Amino acid sequence: MSWFRELLAVPYDSIVCVKQVPDTANVTVDAMKEDGTVNRSALPAIFNPEDLNALETVLEIRDDHGGTVTAITMGPPKASDVLRECLNRGVDRAILLTDRRAAASDTLATSYILAQAIKTIGRYDFVFCGRQAIDGDTAQVGPQCAEKLGIPQITYLESVVNLSGETARIKRNIGNGWEIVEVKLPVLVTVIGTANCPRPPAARRMMRLKRSRTPAELAGQVRREMPDATDDRREAELRRRCEALKQRGLLIEQWDLEDIEANLSRCGLPGSPTKVHRIQAIVLKKEGHTDVPPTEEGIRGLIHELVVERTLG
Repeated sequence: MSWFRELLAVPYDSIVCVKQVPDTANVTVDAMKEDGTVNRSALPAIFNPEDLNALETVLEIRDDHGGTVTAITMGPPKASDVLRECLNRGVDRAILLTDRRAAASDTLATSYILAQAIKTIGRYDFVFCGRQAIDGDTAQVGPQCAEKLGIPQITYLESVVNLSGETARIKRNIGNGWEIVEVKLPVLVTVIGTANCPRPPAARRMMRLKRSRTPAELAGQVRREMPDATDDRREAELRRRCEALKQRGLLIEQWDLEDIEANLSRCGLPGSPTKVHRIQAIVLKKEGHTDVPPTEEGIRGLIHELVVERTLG
């Protein structure tokens, strides 16, 4: 039926997975906790860079062919900041997937939760992800999502060459060159940082959407503004505010694990087989510099010093 779809010029519906990450380019001495874990509160939170490239790719598809763009992120309520940025750049729908039971999910659990959310969204032609997140650099979540969704995947997108009916032709980077891959939709695609230059947020959309909030954010506001109120009064006020924002198109959707019918044994710590045995912070204490002669004897001496200081071996 691809010829029929092409004849009718049916638009493409796309989902883009985005993530809020700590800015690893501005690491300070407070970036690590005593137990060796990342102190996320000590680092500014930013939009994962390659997710911005994925977002730009999907917006370009919608600009050229029509359709819808849904952005989804998994994280704490604060992660709604990246969804507002998605809305400011032009997405049609934004969904925050937040649940304490999803905390400490590794790539396996994260990909399962995202795949369940994508299935809950329903029909789609494309799922786009950034190649990898800068806080993990594993590049596993996108491909694992594709496997769980049972759809083909194309990694390292450089550009969309052509869309025709239910077929996409995509140029992907293979390190020492490029190749053109043809695939039948639906497909999951991961995008690299050289694919495009992300558009800036639109000023008019920023002004219109600056008061958009998730229910979790509204609940926090209600608690701060009504500290002495009963739970029933706060709940009633929260419902009132949610309905008011919904009527104005400013309520960001919020889902939990029940909403996506997730198996709790596959989420969070229970669903995360990855075990970190040791995290080591390397501190360089030596001051000054050492001149190493460009000779075999000089190199031998350098290696000996590194071994003695346990930098090597």
